[in-house]
Amino acid sequence: MPSMNKIIAPGESISTESRIDLTLENIGMSYSGVSVLRGVDLRFAGGEIHTLMGENGAGKSTLVKIISGVQAPTSGQISIDGRPVSFTSPKEAEHSGIAIMHQELSLVPELTVAENVMLGHEPKFGGLVIDRKSLRAQASAALARFGFKLDVDTPVKKLRVGEQQLVEIARALLMDARLLIMDEPTSALSQTEADILMEVVRDLALQGVAIVYISHRMDEVFEISDRVTVLRDGNLIGTRLVADTTSADLIRMMVGRSVEIDPITRKVPASCEPVLKVSNLNAHAGGRQVLQDISFDLKKGEVLGIGGLLGSGRTELLETIFGARGNNHEGRIEIHGRALRPTTPADGVRAGLALITEDRKGNGLLLNRSIADNVILPLLPLKSRFGLTSSEQREREAMTAIERLRIVARGPEHIVGRLSGGNQQKVVLGKWLATEPSILLLDEPTRGIDIGAKDEIYNLIGELADKGLSVLFASSEISEFLAVCDRMIVLCEGRVTGTLNKQEMTVESIKELAMQF
Repeated sequence: MPSMNKIIAPGESISTESRIDLTLENIGMSYSGVSVLRGVDLRFAGGEIHTLMGENGAGKSTLVKIISGVQAPTSGQISIDGRPVSFTSPKEAEHSGIAIMHQELSLVPELTVAENVMLGHEPKFGGLVIDRKSLRAQASAALARFGFKLDVDTPVKKLRVGEQQLVEIARALLMDARLLIMDEPTSALSQTEADILMEVVRDLALQGVAIVYISHRMDEVFEISDRVTVLRDGNLIGTRLVADTTSADLIRMMVGRSVEIDPITRKVPASCEPVLKVSNLNAHAGGRQVLQDISFDLKKGEVLGIGGLLGSGRTELLETIFGARGNNHEGRIEIHGRALRPTTPADGVRAGLALITEDRKGNGLLLNRSIADNVILPLLPLKSRFGLTSSEQREREAMTAIERLRIVARGPEHIVGRLSGGNQQKVVLGKWLATEPSILLLDEPTRGIDIGAKDEIYNLIGELADKGLSVLFASSEISEFLAVCDRMIVLCEGRVTGTLNKQEMTVESIKELAMQF
């Protein structure tokens, strides 16, 4: 059994005898009599990149929990190297060489980057006292090995979501696993960081590691996968060699129909006065400048993209405009021709702004509360008396969101945490649209949702823009700018490196501007 406490060196391989062969036979899972997985048969082999695809709620997460020992199946058998196994905990799965990198971050916010990377595998003096120097050195080596540039002494709570995801990746890759499950590992990464990770994944597969890769990004599937398996509604629809299939085939398998994501085209009047004008905006955080002399405008009914690598300032720009970063900025912000100096989110809301954050589960939603409770939240300061609302108003606002955004739910009292990722994102949109904003600030609005839900979100953005809503759209996916935006600005190191109109937007032109240091 390989040790689980060292970094795989470049070029080092798992011996043929040690490569894992994991099979699932007739796996089923039920909760309170409701079946969520039915008769799943699969095989994962060392040296292969095997992608799992399916819409939110298809059963991917349940299958991963079974493989990694989080829960036992209600039927079926797991075998490793021909021997039946039955895991009662993730630790047992780990001892068999199975590691998992979760989509939902499982970091400890108060601990540093180094402490999180090494969590559970801390080097110790005499097996008792943690060797801090060695811990920092090993964490630094792990991050450097995978091309991640982070200060190992920084508390994780001070990192952005994308940076936290790098820590999660480094921690999972640190273990000398025979089978590595990667659940949406690039969902918060820029294209450049994603490209680095793709090289790491290929390297691990060449060394003999079995990779179970979960992704909604079709380009990733065809770039790195050997085989792809599609689940739908708890059923295994089929497994295909990537070389023998197409994206259209996989989409039909996932949703049961064809889905074409076409670029949204609209004509924005060239003479239209800007609803938002930003001039010479600078901002600081943690003793460093995060925005440098940024100037741009946003017209009525326009979707303006904000691109750039991880750490380029996309999120900082949206949060500064909204007022979520306090009094840390200089420059001029004008909304409908009137100067605004937002220092709290309430300032932004009163000015007609709405911000949908990149971390919908951490900052955007109360997962254990109903749709109605979530939708009414931003309205409390605006339309309530003494912070209270009537039950009729709660239900009315929730039903408006459900019908307007086509949220699939039983009704206003449906608990948000039980919705699919795409429907959760619609609830976030619905609660902010209830404030009747004139400018919508979107930060990674399709992170972690499937292609069918993405298509719906894209169309909603187009419909809202057609009705006069102006949108700032920040994303790490270049394909989203091509599909959704009328224009875009590209940031690098907190400054604007270029502005592109619809005709000028290409993968090459966006990447070039994103790397102009």
